[in-house]
Amino acid sequence: MSTSLLGLRTCIYRVSDLQRATEWYSTYLGIRPYFEQPFYVGFEVGGYELGLQPVENENSSFGENIETYWGVEDIDAAFAKLIELGAAEHQKPTEVGDGIRVATAKDPWGNLVGLIYNPHFKGGK
Repeated sequence: MSTSLLGLRTCIYRVSDLQRATEWYSTYLGIRPYFEQPFYVGFEVGGYELGLQPVENENSSFGENIETYWGVEDIDAAFAKLIELGAAEHQKPTEVGDGIRVATAKDPWGNLVGLIYNPHFKGGK
């Protein structure tokens, strides 16, 4: 059995209101979850999974210890939609070199949502 990593599969955001977060992410992503239970909600996003998991303590600290970046074609539009839906600006879209642009925002539960446009990444942009 190989212990080689096969790549990222799932990104989980912890939320204090699973129903509200499910609706918020459904609106942002433009899709409904493929898996919806009281303990976990899963969205299939471009071959990867965005999972929402409820937490008991609304005062828990979330977000900035892990950064996950979702590939997008139009980073300005994707970032603007996050902000329009109530996410807080963390880092505006910024060029980091060689045409690569990144941005981050905090969802209403404090999770850091990263966006990336990378014209060099062949697995998707």
